[in-house]
Amino acid sequence: MASAKRYDSGADFLQQARQHLERQHLPHILACLRALSDQDIWWRPNPASNSVGNLVLHLAGNVRQWIVSGIGGARDVRHRDKEFAEQGPLPGPGLAALLRGTVNEACGVLARTRPDTLGLPCDVQGFHMTRLRAIQRVVEHFATHAGQIVYATKMKTGRDLRFTRLPKPKPARPTRDGGAAKGAGRRRS
Repeated sequence: MASAKRYDSGADFLQQARQHLERQHLPHILACLRALSDQDIWWRPNPASNSVGNLVLHLAGNVRQWIVSGIGGARDVRHRDKEFAEQGPLPGPGLAALLRGTVNEACGVLARTRPDTLGLPCDVQGFHMTRLRAIQRVVEHFATHAGQIVYATKMKTGRDLRFTRLPKPKPARPTRDGGAAKGAGRRRS
């Protein structure tokens, strides 16, 4: 008799964190950088707001500080204030390479992180928490700024970026009398 596969929530958490960073949010940000001119990358709607370029620098700094350094043990070389002070003209391809490299490095750290170490303490930026909470914070933070980058890109380009793809509706199942089964067809949400 075959034994059932044991579920490892820690391993699943680490895999999902890598998935969200590398395969969900990073591709959206990279597509936005390709869609924007270098001038638009550094556009700020007002002095209290950040440009897409600032947000990309900020994400690279945050991911490096919290995961590569905080979890992976690399030296922390972050200069957070510079991420927001920069006004360009760092070009889009350079920003894309920086963020892609940082996310790849962080995902390597996450791939090497043992699930049984997620409860260990972690100190980053003066915050004391578990490694699990630090990783969770990075993924949440990354998602928030990815959404801001997508929104700014839509504002500047006036285009639907077509990132949302809903599953196609299932065809209606015929009933014995030839009609469609109740509840079949397109679902709304």
